[in-house]
Amino acid sequence: MAEIRGIEAVVFDVLGTLVDEPRGLRAAIREATPASDDAVVDELVTSWQQHGERQQQRIRQGARPYANTDILDSEAARRVADLAGIADPAVIARLATASRRLPPWDDSVDALGRLARRFPVLGLSSAGRTALLHLSAHAGLRWHHVLSAEDVEAYKPAPEVYRLAVDAAGCPPERVLMVAAHAWDLRGAQAAGLRTAYVQRPVGDPPTGADTFDWRFRELGQLVGALTESHVASG
Repeated sequence: MAEIRGIEAVVFDVLGTLVDEPRGLRAAIREATPASDDAVVDELVTSWQQHGERQQQRIRQGARPYANTDILDSEAARRVADLAGIADPAVIARLATASRRLPPWDDSVDALGRLARRFPVLGLSSAGRTALLHLSAHAGLRWHHVLSAEDVEAYKPAPEVYRLAVDAAGCPPERVLMVAAHAWDLRGAQAAGLRTAYVQRPVGDPPTGADTFDWRFRELGQLVGALTESHVASG
């Protein structure tokens, strides 16, 4: 198991790393369109995700003023509603809050609980503050602190988002570990001076041969083991 030394705080990406976003969106869209078959639901999920990614990219490029994920999700819900022929305002309004009800991966809750007994544990997400509040409660994610990129009106991988975590941790960036299932997210953290740990997820963005992340793990249990063992050894 990889040895981890010199870490004072652990920061987790949320969407995709700790919760299964596609599965949650699929469930919400199926609830809104019960007559749709699996292929149609998958197409609607893709449409939703593509809208969010496209609009976040436009915001990063300065082509659109900042809008938080609640706004982008409302737009995505209306887009899905138009494609699926949904006209009921109540159904569309509930669909717009789908990102607040994403299920955790099987190991997420236990891993956070175990780490939180030894390290300050933070969440760092592009999701808006209100969405993060409800998502944390729904998924049972327990943090010492959870940070939203909405606080700096930016989206990852903007450097100011990672500075939020460093400032909250109150220690040098090289003593802060960023954990994510997305290589693009870890590259942003790495550029900001944080240590990095990739955790494999079915919906993640795997590293390329050019990536030089500090650690890589197949699942969160390995990461927790490596961190807790190093903490005991250093204590």
